[in-house]
Amino acid sequence: MADVPAVPRSLSDQASEVLQALRSRGDRLVTAESCTGGLIAATLTTLAGSSDVVEGGLVTYSNAMKISVLDVAETTLASHGAVSEAVAVEMAMGALDCAQDATIAVAVTGIAGPGGGTEAKPVGTVCLCVMQGAKTPQRETAHFAGDREAVRLATVSRAFEMILKALG
Repeated sequence: MADVPAVPRSLSDQASEVLQALRSRGDRLVTAESCTGGLIAATLTTLAGSSDVVEGGLVTYSNAMKISVLDVAETTLASHGAVSEAVAVEMAMGALDCAQDATIAVAVTGIAGPGGGTEAKPVGTVCLCVMQGAKTPQRETAHFAGDREAVRLATVSRAFEMILKALG
């Protein structure tokens, strides 16, 4: 089994900022992750005391899991593809439904590589969504360069930036 890389200091610092922002607002976070495989939740929970603001995380790598666990619509997957902002939004909504005490959700779905990319959605394409209750979701499509690890780490960093912006 390959060694899991240590969390880079910059991500640990961002995670600490996210946890403090959640605490200061009295919010609880849930994650819905595909291409990061739980790395957002893992990065947050490496820090002591994270349990007071991290509700949990859901890794829904397959479309079947996105449908059965997060209630992503089959029609959304069919019309937009798993790597789409529409799916990221439904993943975030589903995560909030699964975690009754969570007040904010982050969802990511993408192509970390090295394979799986297409001309329309090359390797490094990631769709992210941050949702707070009934507020309009923040969503975006990002394109990250580098190998699989670099894409996954960049996705976690961008997710943290979006959470911090949402918590304002």
